[in-house]
Amino acid sequence: MAFKLIAFATLVAAASAGVLAPAPLAYHGAPAYAHAAPAYGYAAPVAKAVVKTVDADYDPNPQYSYSYDVHDSLTGDAKSQQETRNGDVVEGSYSLVEADGSRRVVHYTADPHNGFNAVVEKEPATHGPVVAKYAAAPVVAKYAAAPVVAKYAAAPLHYAAPVQHGYYH
Repeated sequence: MAFKLIAFATLVAAASAGVLAPAPLAYHGAPAYAHAAPAYGYAAPVAKAVVKTVDADYDPNPQYSYSYDVHDSLTGDAKSQQETRNGDVVEGSYSLVEADGSRRVVHYTADPHNGFNAVVEKEPATHGPVVAKYAAAPVVAKYAAAPVVAKYAAAPLHYAAPVQHGYYH
């Protein structure tokens, strides 16, 4: 171990005194690929291009308005909705008749400053609960299936060595 320490110290002393010349540095052109690091220990900065694509169908001020109304006397379904949008501001409302006969009305707005806000109103029922005029008849089985009873118990299984068929090469 002492020999290795003495040999190392001798090499360090010779290099410090200039007896051993450092390896010559050669300049090479920039590599053709950007991720290669130069020989002197740090990577050269790589320029990154930021490309933004513009969608031809982009509308900076979208506007729409729609509404619908459903009143089905057969099922008792009654609901409606209307909504308008002007830029980033959306306003609308919807209503529906709930199962207890009351009517729920929701007025809502949404914009970038206040977010989504909704006000819910519940109007009392003007008549009884909503019941469909026609209901599906219950399904009744004509014949009940007899319970399955095993007549014989299965014999216990015993392990047997596998049988080889044919010749293996």
